Amino acid sequence: MTTLLEIKEQIRGFCSRYEIYLYPVVKSILAFITFFVIRSRMGYMTRLNSMTLVLVLALSCALLPVNMIVVFAAALVLLHLYSLSLAACAVCFLVMLVMFLLYFRFLPKKGYYAVLMPLAFVFHIPYVMPVAIGLLCENPVSVLSMVCGGVIYYLLAGIAANASGIAEMTEDDSIITKFSDVLKQFIGNREMIAMLAILVLAALVVWFLRRLAVDHAWIIAISTGCLLQLVLSLICDLQLKLATSTLSVILGVVVSALVGLVLQFFFFNLDYTRTERVQFEDDEYYYYVKAVPKIYVSGTDKKVQKFSGEDAQISRKDLAQEMEIDEDLLDF
Repeated sequence: MTTLLEIKEQIRGFCSRYEIYLYPVVKSILAFITFFVIRSRMGYMTRLNSMTLVLVLALSCALLPVNMIVVFAAALVLLHLYSLSLAACAVCFLVMLVMFLLYFRFLPKKGYYAVLMPLAFVFHIPYVMPVAIGLLCENPVSVLSMVCGGVIYYLLAGIAANASGIAEMTEDDSIITKFSDVLKQFIGNREMIAMLAILVLAALVVWFLRRLAVDHAWIIAISTGCLLQLVLSLICDLQLKLATSTLSVILGVVVSALVGLVLQFFFFNLDYTRTERVQFEDDEYYYYVKAVPKIYVSGTDKKVQKFSGEDAQISRKDLAQEMEIDEDLLDF
């Protein structure tokens, strides 16, 4: 355990020293993955499928705020859908407009969650996000970023699954018919409604439990959130007869539990064996304080000084400096 704690402190120290360089690199990598997924899963406009364009946009995001990843991703999606169908592009634009109004109004600094949520669905680990958001966010409104990302994912997944039918719409079809056919891929999607309800509920439960003043609050929150997601997902799968793999649900929950434990180790690793309870008062209140120290191990700085051997000559002055004593004390 001591070795792990030392590694943790080294990682945190490294990130703190080089944050100015790591932050742009992380944004660029996240942007590249996002744009690459859009290119590989959509790709309706061939002129946007160039890897050079993906790299240029990703590198540009390294110098821009994280919300620009959301903006660039939305622009790429709309252009691809425009090449597929004007109706699909219009529907997606309206949904994104509503999502952006909610997102930029309440969560202007949660761009990472809005980008990571669709990627979590793509990689079949959406259960990670409620645990991460519940543990790290101070405000429960942060679940809106998760909802926005989930809605966009299911909308685009529905359009992609029926891309051939949407593309075959003729000019003779009325605008209302085109819009309704596209909306059918989105409205009434029972899987989307059930999944987002489960994720939101789990995130709120995790957020509430980890704030409790009880021992091992984060462990309780992680365990409860993961178990809740597993049980509700299996119940919805049976009741609604969704095409969800039980194995993928279990693996996703296991991954979310592991991610939660990693976050707990780095951000909330406490030593409950040294818990102290303090009482004090001022003119208006009497305070009962429970203080739990963090587990902290400073890295060892080893220095070896040779006192024998061919190249091990050391002067009296150097020896006094090493021992932090006066040089005259070595006259013996």
